[in-house]
Amino acid sequence: MPTLSGLPKTKSPRNHYDIYTIFEAPQELYFGDEKQVNVNIVEKVRIQSPEGEKEKCYISPTKRRGVERRCLLWSDADGQLLMDKLVCGIPNTCCKESCPVCSVYGGLITGERTFIGRITHSGGVAILPQITIEKQRAMHPAIMGNFREEVSKELLGTINKEQNRKKDANKYKKASDLTEPMPYRKEYAQPGLLYPVSNHCLSISSDEFATVAYAFLMSLNRLGAGNPKGVSFARAAWDGQEDEPLLVVDEYRVPLGERPIVSPSVSDNATAIGTFIKLAKSVSSNSADKFSRSTGNEALKKLQDAAKVFEQKHLQA
Repeated sequence: MPTLSGLPKTKSPRNHYDIYTIFEAPQELYFGDEKQVNVNIVEKVRIQSPEGEKEKCYISPTKRRGVERRCLLWSDADGQLLMDKLVCGIPNTCCKESCPVCSVYGGLITGERTFIGRITHSGGVAILPQITIEKQRAMHPAIMGNFREEVSKELLGTINKEQNRKKDANKYKKASDLTEPMPYRKEYAQPGLLYPVSNHCLSISSDEFATVAYAFLMSLNRLGAGNPKGVSFARAAWDGQEDEPLLVVDEYRVPLGERPIVSPSVSDNATAIGTFIKLAKSVSSNSADKFSRSTGNEALKKLQDAAKVFEQKHLQA
């Protein structure tokens, strides 16, 4: 029997899940916002703070969502990509209720009504004010293999002819475009910036949370446009113990804990980390049937265990 949501009925209980963390970029990171004259500009936002207006680097939640979806679709499923196994890709997804990607991240077929995603992405504003630097890079030709060599030889060969010199010069320019790198400038957010982010899952099963956990962990190595890529969990001492990841995972039916979200107006790393830990410890009830919160290493293990479930169910033969 069809449902209004487009999803099948299930006997498995559906809970809400939240992931809160602070990312640290251990190297330069680029997330494109716009292009100026010969310069790719990193995405930034303007923030009002007690010290006045500040400009901060920004990891867009929509870009994180796209990276996570691609990490799922490009995963190896017993010798083939998961997107080939599911026949699900981008921009037109399969929109099948049995698809682990579409059922959580939503489906899209142009001109048709499909079910929406049940995961939202938030945050991404760096804690410290803008720290960016502009560097020159070279864009190398993308045409590969014998095709480029044959086209280049054909076009370059005409330059020695005396007749039609102007026409040949244009051909030479086109041939050069196929063989010579094109210089351009790109602005990078500098290493060490901290980015508070969060993912929120509405009414999903434990199997569906496994999809979310796998995508979230896999995306850490892929966040960024071009190269370099990747972020890690920022770490700090919880209760004076050894450093643990600044990570919180909630599973609940009733929201009984404070949301460990750092205000974008905060511009001090120590203050932001202290606020995150303080809010993470603010739980009115930690009963398994209503609300359960995992923090630090425990939260990381919860994500890793869930990711194993996804691998066993969807990526093995």
